[in-house]
Amino acid sequence: MPSPEPRPTIHIPGTTSHTIAPRAGHRSDEGTLRYLKAGTGAPLVLLHTVRTQAEHFRSLIPLIADQYTVYALDLPGMGYSEIVPGASYDEPAMRAGVKRLLTELDLHDVTLVGESMGAVLALTTAADLPERVRRVVAVNSYDFRGGIARSSLLARVVVGGALTPGVGPVVAGVEPKAAFRRILQGGLVDRTALREDYVDELLQVGRRPGYPSVARAVYQSLPSLIAARSRYPEVKAPVHLVYGEKDWSRPSDRQADKELLPAADFTQVPGAGHFIALERPDLLADLLNAVA
Repeated sequence: MPSPEPRPTIHIPGTTSHTIAPRAGHRSDEGTLRYLKAGTGAPLVLLHTVRTQAEHFRSLIPLIADQYTVYALDLPGMGYSEIVPGASYDEPAMRAGVKRLLTELDLHDVTLVGESMGAVLALTTAADLPERVRRVVAVNSYDFRGGIARSSLLARVVVGGALTPGVGPVVAGVEPKAAFRRILQGGLVDRTALREDYVDELLQVGRRPGYPSVARAVYQSLPSLIAARSRYPEVKAPVHLVYGEKDWSRPSDRQADKELLPAADFTQVPGAGHFIALERPDLLADLLNAVA
């Protein structure tokens, strides 16, 4: 008898968990999407990073829920969204999941906030649904060569192993806690911002049946995230680019995005790394609440 699906171990005060069912007659690899909802006000959608989930924003959500109705999505196959065997996890497939959230819930005047991979998806979703998106805040866009492999030698070894033909699925399915913690800490300046219960939650999700294949496919999707940069000039909504001073992106990567989005606001956060939602949720909250 198969083991029951795990349940989230972290509860964010004021949030409720919801699902969006696959649409009849649409893509056969559509799965159920899970999202968290909190607050009141205009809609704000949070899109998480590679290998994380909606709880990535646990510290940010309470700081903005008085100003916005917050929707934090588990991207397809990630967190507690359904894992569909054989589904694609490239940028267009991930974007389709974000668009389902906006269209199935009939959200308008939306602020899209994404970090890392989520930042790319926020921008491309805004390009596709200009009539629904009010503003985009793109935090540490994950759209450059190397990605997480730039964070440390350990990350390069593990991600490289997960992408290796033959042994890749095995490597992707083995996540020793100490190594996993160190890889995530490679995205932080303040390593204490990575809470132990969050590491445990992510590792629990990693043990879901089929999840190693999802993780491997997401790492393989980096070229599609880089290719998605070509969509940035199509974004009609105001954009705010936010980067941690110590993000994995290089100054040349940041400048390249500024050139594609010349009207965008630009903020560089001193002493912050890739996971600003973990390190400086207060700064993101101030930025978002100031323009609610």
